[in-house]
Amino acid sequence: MTLSVSHFGICVSDLERSLRFYRDGLGFEQVASHQVGEEFGALMEVEDVRLESRMLSRDGVTIELLGFESPGHTGDGQRRPMNQLGLTHISLRVDDVEGLASIIEALGGTVVRGTRTTLDLPGARLDFLYCTDPDGVRIELMDLPG
Repeated sequence: MTLSVSHFGICVSDLERSLRFYRDGLGFEQVASHQVGEEFGALMEVEDVRLESRMLSRDGVTIELLGFESPGHTGDGQRRPMNQLGLTHISLRVDDVEGLASIIEALGGTVVRGTRTTLDLPGARLDFLYCTDPDGVRIELMDLPG
């Protein structure tokens, strides 16, 4: 049996804003766009579904932005506590935590400054910071040497 990750789906409140965030801010490229209808209703467990899907890819990672037209999205868009059951965050390895944090803020994300953590280990300095996308999805920025 083979197994590999296909993609991660993110429900967004404003598809174009999220596209700018992930494309212009994080460097993902749009590789596909689809109109999704009732043919996926059973799979998604959403009745009378209509949405636009944008597939974005970078360095072997693919995310799907889901902009629900009908029914609309649910939730408050606040970042989830790390100890809440379910997926907690997306983690990205970067070479400039502070530089990317500035870009994230400029594109409607939030930088959670109180999470900044630096660890000095023998021969390595590790730098971490949590941010969120415009809809509160937690994104960990990690600068790890090597």
